[in-house]
Amino acid sequence: MPTLARFALVLTGLALLTHAALAGGYERVRLPSYDGDLDAVLYRPKGPGPFRAVVALHGCGGLWRDNGRLSLRHSDWGERLAEDGFLVLMPDSFGSRKLGSQCGVKELTVRPSRERVADAAAARHWLQTRGDIRPDRIALLGWSGGGSTVLAAIRKDRRPADERPDFARAIAFYPGCRGQLESGSFAARLPLLMLIGDLDDWTPAAPCDFLTKAARTRGEAIDLVIYPGALHDFDHPRREVKERSDIAYSATGTGKATVGTNPAAREDAIARVKAFLKGL
Repeated sequence: MPTLARFALVLTGLALLTHAALAGGYERVRLPSYDGDLDAVLYRPKGPGPFRAVVALHGCGGLWRDNGRLSLRHSDWGERLAEDGFLVLMPDSFGSRKLGSQCGVKELTVRPSRERVADAAAARHWLQTRGDIRPDRIALLGWSGGGSTVLAAIRKDRRPADERPDFARAIAFYPGCRGQLESGSFAARLPLLMLIGDLDDWTPAAPCDFLTKAARTRGEAIDLVIYPGALHDFDHPRREVKERSDIAYSATGTGKATVGTNPAAREDAIARVKAFLKGL
């Protein structure tokens, strides 16, 4: 085969690989963690950087839909944050360990307060090795179980032992606050924004309200927004309101909870997250 023809084939192959890697606007990457490599999704903004970054943690359902596509919530937020100039890294805590949805599992092996905190740290470390990242401008964001990990990760008594810059601020969508409240020792070392619906019967708002009020009396920078009429998953792009009966724990103790998009709360949350990250 002539040299030019071979060169053209190479270029075509590289183009196809690049297209596959960036399908849906994201790239699949692997990063080292304490118990093996983590698969992750990476959204990269336009331009050369250096960029501010967001480590985004999925909930108990994981990153992916049953058809192998990235879930709508994660693709929506990944694209949205990248458009605002953030490099977004979403570690796959479950798929990396050959696990599916953990929403109905009572005895978790990948716990929000342990293994997933380590995953968040591994994601931060990996980002800080990149030349296109501002290492002191990385935020931590999570939904539901990922939001619970955010609360565990930003405790003052869990300050990172490494000499790298810490996360700069944190956002938790409808986290489970009861565990941190009942610990009696929660104290946030980072500015935190929590967003939750007042009708959330999966991870209810009341414990987050109590947690926030106690933190504010200590002078911690925590802001809690409770949306009237909003349910769990209120920020999802298009989730119909429905009852789920396949979850391990719920506020009612029945294993049932109602989820669904709330357009007004979603719109407000998007604006608040953007404003909160603007100062990053």
